Formats: sequence, C-alpha cells, structure tokens
Amino acid sequence: MDRLEIKGNWNQLKGKLKQKYANLTDDDLRYEEGKDDELLGRIQKRTGRTREEIIKEIKNM
Repeated sequence: MDRLEIKGNWNQLKGKLKQKYANLTDDDLRYEEGKDDELLGRIQKRTGRTREEIIKEIKNM
C-alpha cells in the first residue's frame, strides 16, 4: 500500500469504506502516518475481512 496514495485520497476512501461498512467509526478509520498496520487491524477487526482483502479493496476504490 502506498502511503502517499492513502494520505492524498484518504478522505474519499474513508467515505467509501463507511458507506460499504456501516459499522466502521471515525476512530476506526483514523489514519496516522506510519501506522498503516494499526489502521488495517482496526478495519479487519470490524469487518471480519483479511488484511489482503482490505488492501485490495482500498486499492480498487
């Protein structure tokens, strides 16, 4: 996952993820530079999807 790509588009991606997974909160989707693994872990825990599925989904948004 490219950190700059996420950082630049994060607000759009966050909105799309919240639409798809209504149970995600703003705290779940809080992005801090350098803490990609923590973010993916929070999303994974809430959605029940694998890390690879989440990364693929984010890249395809």
